[in-house]
Amino acid sequence: MLLPLRPGELQRLIPAVATGTQFKATLGNPRKILQRLLISGIGGVITLLISQSLSFNRWGSVWLIAGVVLLLYILWGPIIEAGRRNAELRRYPAAALFEGEVAEAFTEERVENQREQADANGRLELVESRRTWMVLELADEDGYLGRISFPMTKSHGLIRAGLVIRCIVLSDRKDFSRLGALSDAWLPEVRLWIGDYPFLLRPAFEDLCRLRLRR
Repeated sequence: MLLPLRPGELQRLIPAVATGTQFKATLGNPRKILQRLLISGIGGVITLLISQSLSFNRWGSVWLIAGVVLLLYILWGPIIEAGRRNAELRRYPAAALFEGEVAEAFTEERVENQREQADANGRLELVESRRTWMVLELADEDGYLGRISFPMTKSHGLIRAGLVIRCIVLSDRKDFSRLGALSDAWLPEVRLWIGDYPFLLRPAFEDLCRLRLRR
């Protein structure tokens, strides 16, 4: 079942500015955090040193500002990334509340990252870091809708075919004849949120479901 959203509802569900939950999601894994710290620390220190050497030059203040900005990259980097991801869904002209069921649930292994390391004989070999993802196929009385995939945790062991699932469907067509994107989703029967990124303001979405899906 698809219930088109009213004007302004999508913007209330997906904020333009990153929330704390979205900031945490885009901060990334330890490796990504380390990369951000290196960029922030090294870039910031170098530009601040340059600003000191040009302290009597009209460009000194520009380099000083650039140094401060780079030092704060660990903070504004995830905020910019979250805002970009939110904008990808907010740009769609048509959005609807979807309620259906999990038609199928299965897992698959995905490569998280790759690196080369030397083996016992000194030859380089490719080492892959893999992670288990869960994939859910969504459907309703009109048939198959799409799929949502996300890194699997212990709590996801409760998920099974037949559970009610709710999310926001985005499309560039008012009749939703072509699917553009799906938000993260809510499984009310097991009280679980799933998805690889928390697009929705969750309390607001649950309130919307109570209002629009009254039986």
